Amino acid sequence: MVGARVRREQIAYLVSRGRSQRRACALLSVARSTATYTSRLAAKDAPVLAVMRELALQYPRFGYRRIHVFLARRGQRMSPDRAHRLWRTAGLQVPRRRPRRRVATGRPRPVPATGANHVWAYDFVFDACANGQALKCLTVIDEYTRECLAIDVAGGIRSRRVIEVLAQLVTTHGAPAYLRSDNGPEFVSRAVLAWLQKAGITTALNDPGKPWQNGADESFNGKFRDEQLSLQWFRNRVEARVSIEQWRRHYNEVRPHSSLAYLTPLEFKASQRAKRDDEGRSPAMPAHADQEEHNAPLTDPIGAVLQ
Repeated sequence: MVGARVRREQIAYLVSRGRSQRRACALLSVARSTATYTSRLAAKDAPVLAVMRELALQYPRFGYRRIHVFLARRGQRMSPDRAHRLWRTAGLQVPRRRPRRRVATGRPRPVPATGANHVWAYDFVFDACANGQALKCLTVIDEYTRECLAIDVAGGIRSRRVIEVLAQLVTTHGAPAYLRSDNGPEFVSRAVLAWLQKAGITTALNDPGKPWQNGADESFNGKFRDEQLSLQWFRNRVEARVSIEQWRRHYNEVRPHSSLAYLTPLEFKASQRAKRDDEGRSPAMPAHADQEEHNAPLTDPIGAVLQ
């Protein structure tokens, strides 16, 4: 059994060999309406394919599922099946990489994240500029919300620089309960451990030779290299800092994440905050009561107003 498109091609071949269209349809047992039918699907799909190719050029490492989310944001709403059909029709599939062989382990990851700002993870990614300058990138993420809190780019990053980055993040986001990392010298130095103890942050170090215990940050580092470092050509460190910071903002604010039901980290973080507020509000309390309580000044036990 062949489809109507193939039947039309067979009829066109017989016509090119001197047979009439009526005779060709009779020989192939095909209705003449099939030979003269003009599909309207191509005209319907053309605008979507144009937008899809544009997005594929902008995000060459994204598959059809994330492109489907971007199409919906642009008003091109469709089913995932149609998006997959058009994606394959246009030949935009991302080449598959040979998966690495993984060894299963029975030990779970220590201290899994259970909420926002519960577990942070940090690690290093290395690259180089076109002028030969080395790049050392310190990546810090929130394991639960997948938000990239910071990517510090420099030629060399030691424990003092690590403390400065963490101190700035704690000032902005508050201190996490745990900080996960490997046993690198920048992470287990006495200065870093002393600062973490002073800040009330507990370390969650990987076992030696088991980087998968820091799987969330390792996964982020893979996306960072795949979608940014491997696609960009940095002439110097200044250009690298600007480009990487732009990508970090895009990662948090625009890029849909499959692990977050195709929400961005900031959207997921806002939804979790709203859900937590709804659960904490009593049924008898009106919605505006929380806002009034939030606007009221806080007082300590002796009545002093806290600024």
